[in-house]
Amino acid sequence: QVQLVESGGGLVQPGGSLRLSCEASGFPFSAYYMSWVRRAPAKGPEWVASINNGGDSAAYADSAKDRFTISRDNAKNTLYLQMNSLKPEDTALYYCRRGGESISMANDDYWGQGTQVTVSS
Repeated sequence: QVQLVESGGGLVQPGGSLRLSCEASGFPFSAYYMSWVRRAPAKGPEWVASINNGGDSAAYADSAKDRFTISRDNAKNTLYLQMNSLKPEDTALYYCRRGGESISMANDDYWGQGTQVTVSS
């Protein structure tokens, strides 16, 4: 029933940009904080950014601050992550997750399939 479908990833050169999307269904999207979490090879999940349910407050990991922007469109049940000035270190599988940082990093909620971001020259 709960579905989180990430898209928008791809191969991009360092310094490039990507816009990730997450289409959510099966739950009252506008009632939830949402987060982006990524997992790079040989690493565990890393929290990237969160946004409150109303979309007027956001928080970022230091690695994402000033480069990434999280946003949401509650009318479309969609979460976004605009990624600029991409670095090879951003290479990872990106997931959208329900909740802010703490809840999104727990492993007791639904996972989508993720979308792969590869930053390489």
